[in-house]
Amino acid sequence: MKEILRTDTVTRSFPVAGGNFLALKGISVVVPEDTLTILKGRSGSGKTTLLNIIGALDAPTSGTVIFDGKDISKASDKERELLRRHEIGYIFQSVALIPVMNAYENVEYALRLADYKGDYRERVMECLKLVGLSKRATHMPQELSGGEQQRVAIARAIAHKPKIIFADEPTGELDSATSLQVIAIFKELIEKEGITFVMTTHDTKLMGYGDVVYEIQDGEIINTEYHGKGEKLHEQAK
Repeated sequence: MKEILRTDTVTRSFPVAGGNFLALKGISVVVPEDTLTILKGRSGSGKTTLLNIIGALDAPTSGTVIFDGKDISKASDKERELLRRHEIGYIFQSVALIPVMNAYENVEYALRLADYKGDYRERVMECLKLVGLSKRATHMPQELSGGEQQRVAIARAIAHKPKIIFADEPTGELDSATSLQVIAIFKELIEKEGITFVMTTHDTKLMGYGDVVYEIQDGEIINTEYHGKGEKLHEQAK
């Protein structure tokens, strides 16, 4: 089984009145390359805290995080920043498109931040085409539906050709039909772009679409499910 990321007994504690709150309690996960891994859990379960750590937005209190063969657990702020800029993409529940930029400009901005070396226009239009929005390139965010805005956010996240994308509740504000469209886009991008996706969700209807599903409760993994590619990789690993 080829992996792009793994954690080993990761903990994360936060200071609170009277002591520390342990948000993650020895989490160990493996994220296979070119798959969709889902972190499932209710609000407050610890899934977003874990996503922030494996996504190099935060550091663990203890334990290790191995990304693409490198231990990033104790990386400096600068090292994590470079990792985020060049090798990682993010999609959030609140789409956070820049309101004064059209769809094309929002995606192009991601290329500028990453100091992309290729042809900007060619890559932007390629990404918008991948998410089915090549004809909406000049539309402003307020002229797009919620689903279309999320698709622009996906195009923006993949623009600089990251190895992995972390998506925090990307379907949280979408209806069921649009949520399934977003998952279908993820699956297509895994095949066409070779990108690995890790997403958090509490939507039980989406669990079967994940190749690997980790269920988190009170900061611990309580169940792991394998589907599709994940099932095949699980059998190979035995």
